[in-house]
Amino acid sequence: MSVLSTKEIMEIIPHRQPFMLLDTVEELTPGVRALAKKCVSYNEPYFQGHFPQEPVMPGVLIIEALAQTGAVTILSLAENKGKTAYFAGINAAKFKKKVVPGDVLMLETEIVRQKGPIGVGKATATVDGKIVAQAEITFAMS
Repeated sequence: MSVLSTKEIMEIIPHRQPFMLLDTVEELTPGVRALAKKCVSYNEPYFQGHFPQEPVMPGVLIIEALAQTGAVTILSLAENKGKTAYFAGINAAKFKKKVVPGDVLMLETEIVRQKGPIGVGKATATVDGKIVAQAEITFAMS
């Protein structure tokens, strides 16, 4: 059973369709770690052009989904309510496998460092238990 529904996620982060890339949050330790789920559908708007004959979820959107997972993690703390987490950096991003329609993307982001409004998350995306993407994501809150 999910910890947060799409509606509850939208109460924490400002993203909305078509840029809301999380369906549910399955596990959450506020300020520490979150595990979210994205069910990748053929109806996603980016598949119209990426690529029509062989639809593949763009890697930058996988990283964005991981960042949204991190934003839920850090913004779910009471002291951060109402703030926004912005990208401040992406390091060591690697893409291991394609993500295609029908995949269930599991997104895990763990906050590994934070000093004031700046923090770093270790992020991993998997499909069927296999790593599809990894990155270190730096964020700035305001």
